[in-house]
Amino acid sequence: MSRTDIAERGRRVVRMEREALAEVERRIGPSFVRAVETIAHSRGRVIVTGVGKSGLIGRKIAATLTSTGTPATFLHPVESVHGDLGIVGADDVAILISKSGESDELMPLVEHLKRFGVQTVAITGNDESALARACDVSLDAWVREEACPHDLAPTTSTTAALAIGDALAVALLEEKGFRREDFARLHPGGSLGRKLLTPVSEVMVSDALPLLRESDTMREAIVLLAERRGIAIVVDDRQCVLGVVTTGDLTRLMEREENVFAVRAADVMTRTPKVARREELASAVVYRMETHGIIVMPVVDEEQRVVGVAHLHDLMRARVA
Repeated sequence: MSRTDIAERGRRVVRMEREALAEVERRIGPSFVRAVETIAHSRGRVIVTGVGKSGLIGRKIAATLTSTGTPATFLHPVESVHGDLGIVGADDVAILISKSGESDELMPLVEHLKRFGVQTVAITGNDESALARACDVSLDAWVREEACPHDLAPTTSTTAALAIGDALAVALLEEKGFRREDFARLHPGGSLGRKLLTPVSEVMVSDALPLLRESDTMREAIVLLAERRGIAIVVDDRQCVLGVVTTGDLTRLMEREENVFAVRAADVMTRTPKVARREELASAVVYRMETHGIIVMPVVDEEQRVVGVAHLHDLMRARVA
């Protein structure tokens, strides 16, 4: 088999899964709304369950729900009838995942959950199945065929179930008003924690700030531009930002003026510069810098006084982007 054939097989799988997801998107409607409202109004946890590959998808859905503000846990359907039902409470909502909707392991669990008064949501590829009929809400995860050439190995069907689980998690996140700060509280470790928890005040330069007065000339500004990494900040008597002078401003000035040293910095500065707030997340500052094509930004406090300078290179080295 040629490398071209191998690559085409890979593209075929991705294409089939993309088409399956487009169909899943088309069928999201009132039942999805009921599922989100049922979970959002519940006072308990979400119990997610499934067998085999559906169980693996269920574990991921439970993890995503938990990390986005909806406490969830995975319950193995076989172990559930051997004591693990003890984790289930009457205020919980259960999500049961099965492509066929006829799983022998799931149906006994549904009966027990109903007896406990638990509300149930099915994610199944067969909306007429026993599971779909037994649950309070059924979400349609039907796919035309699996990407497996024998139409056997769960591929497109598990992708569809996973997408529905992600859709539930994000819709619930928005329904509950889950904020970046809430997300940061649940993800304090690793690179994600750095992005979500590091304020720009921890990365900014705060000593020997490159400050100028309105009466200062470009002679003073050029010294600061050379010594303070390409920025001079013009401030008033309260050290509030009036404008900034950058190496770009100096370059443009030199193209039109012979004697740049005598020019007032206030006549060259950008009067409405982009600034960062001291408490702002460093990752958000990086995003704004990249969006506006700038590499350095003054940092101000609550009264708009300069307290530091944020350099893009420092932020990138701190791995907050």
